Amino acid sequence: MFFIALAAVWLTASPLAAQNAAPEDEALATIDPEEIILPAADVTLDEFLWLKRPVVVFADSAADPRYVQQMQLILERLDPLEDRDVVVITDTDPGARSDVRQKLRARGFMLVVLAKDGTIVIRKPSPWDVREISRSIDKLPLRQQEIRDRRDALRN
Repeated sequence: MFFIALAAVWLTASPLAAQNAAPEDEALATIDPEEIILPAADVTLDEFLWLKRPVVVFADSAADPRYVQQMQLILERLDPLEDRDVVVITDTDPGARSDVRQKLRARGFMLVVLAKDGTIVIRKPSPWDVREISRSIDKLPLRQQEIRDRRDALRN
């Protein structure tokens, strides 16, 4: 069911991404959404501790318009998320009571961004575009250190 919903969102987002693609967006074609976007039933938040920044998208149904919009926004710009070590976790089945849903106490649509240490950075009741998500991540102290380390590595 998850992959059917992901495919439906991907198919509707692909024409939009192709129309807006700039030459620097060619890296998007090499990013496999299934490596970044994972169903909550298959993961726990603990497995990403200090490795990835989970961005969790909750809804009561994959047909929720806010969920569809959020996933389109994410699929259109996977590259900035990959650069920030993001993994997107989706949960559209409240009845399954996934570990992720129970820990974050989600109801209805909700977007949650977590830091690598597991702390909640933001909770939003409406979709956010990747630029807003990226900005909230870029303000984190660990992310600032990663940027400095990358800059120093390029200088040497």
